[in-house]
Amino acid sequence: MRVYVPLSLPRLAEAYKTGELGPAPLTAYAVTPALREWYLSDDIEELEYAALNRAALASLRMLAGEPDAARRRVVVAVDVADKIAVADPDRGLDPTALGEVSVREIVRLSKAAAVHVDADDAEADVTAAADALGAADQGDDDAQFVVDGAEDHELLWFATQEIPNLVGAKDGA
Repeated sequence: MRVYVPLSLPRLAEAYKTGELGPAPLTAYAVTPALREWYLSDDIEELEYAALNRAALASLRMLAGEPDAARRRVVVAVDVADKIAVADPDRGLDPTALGEVSVREIVRLSKAAAVHVDADDAEADVTAAADALGAADQGDDDAQFVVDGAEDHELLWFATQEIPNLVGAKDGA
C-alpha cells in the first residue's frame, strides 16, 4: 500500500539523520474505502493524488505548530505492507480523517518512493495558510480561503537521493 507521510523540513532532516520515519504509530494518508467513497473516482492516480493532498494539509497543520520550520509542506510517499497501515473504522466518516491511516511500524526512509515538497515560491502562501488554520477551523470563510490558497501550489516531486539537498545535509551526514 502506498502511504503519504506528512512532515516538515526539520522532521525530514531528522528522518534522514536516523534513517527512519517514526516513531510508530505514524499518521499517514492512503487510498482508504472512505476516501474512495468521498472522492467518487475509480482512477487510482486521482485517488492517490487526493491522499497526497490530504497529507499536504496535515503537513500544513504541522507547520502551524512549528514556527521556526521553513514554510514548505513536505510529504514522503512510501510503500508499506497492507497489514501495518490501518484505517480507524470509527473515524471513517469523519471528514477531517478521510484517507487517514495509522502506520503501526517504524518505516525505513530507504523504503520511500519519493518526497513531495513545496517550491520556494509557495512559502508566502503556506505561511499565510498556516497562520490562518485556527480561524479556518472555527468556521471563518476568509481564513479558509487563505488555507485553500496553499493548495494552489503543486508539491514538487523529488527522488529520495535528493533528500540531502532538501535538508541541507553535508555528505556523510
